[in-house]
Amino acid sequence: MRILVLTPTERENRNMETALERASSLKNDYTVVRCGIGKACAAASTARALCSSGRPFDMLAVVGYAASAEGRRQGEVVMPRRARYHDCIIPDGFIPEMTGEYALCGRDEDTVFTGDSFVGADMIRAIKSRFAQPRALFDMEITAVCQTAELFGGVPVVAVKMISDVPESGHNEHSYDEFADTHSDFSIFVDRLEEISF
Repeated sequence: MRILVLTPTERENRNMETALERASSLKNDYTVVRCGIGKACAAASTARALCSSGRPFDMLAVVGYAASAEGRRQGEVVMPRRARYHDCIIPDGFIPEMTGEYALCGRDEDTVFTGDSFVGADMIRAIKSRFAQPRALFDMEITAVCQTAELFGGVPVVAVKMISDVPESGHNEHSYDEFADTHSDFSIFVDRLEEISF
């Protein structure tokens, strides 16, 4: 399987490339691209990679760190089943590609919510209440990647995220940085991607 791996930050990109270089054998063919932070960068970088690849990818994988609602712990690796935007204030059904859910090729009963902001405890509680979703992760890219993948013929998308911070438990941007600095081994991401099959 040919997999395009999208990493939002330079740190995540470096960690993923190092893990792939160290892998003893791989059944999949990986191309790693730093997509940048935020919805616009993620969508544009994904589209550029899909247009310039020369041959199609079988799957897109967004890997790296993510915040979580309570119920998950720092260091857990989660592969959510759904993605959606949390910052679209649009009547449901009016613009489905902005307000609807996107299916992910994950195995965990979590939704990853994408928005153009860091989330604190109060924002997380509001999102969980608004969408009636107790199991939630938060990032700034995945749903935009899903939207782009759909425009390119429905390329399947998987998210593999390591929980870096749980704001409802008191974590903040400093907690995130400290965690990311000490959790740079992305071999578990490679292992999870190698386990995927259709």
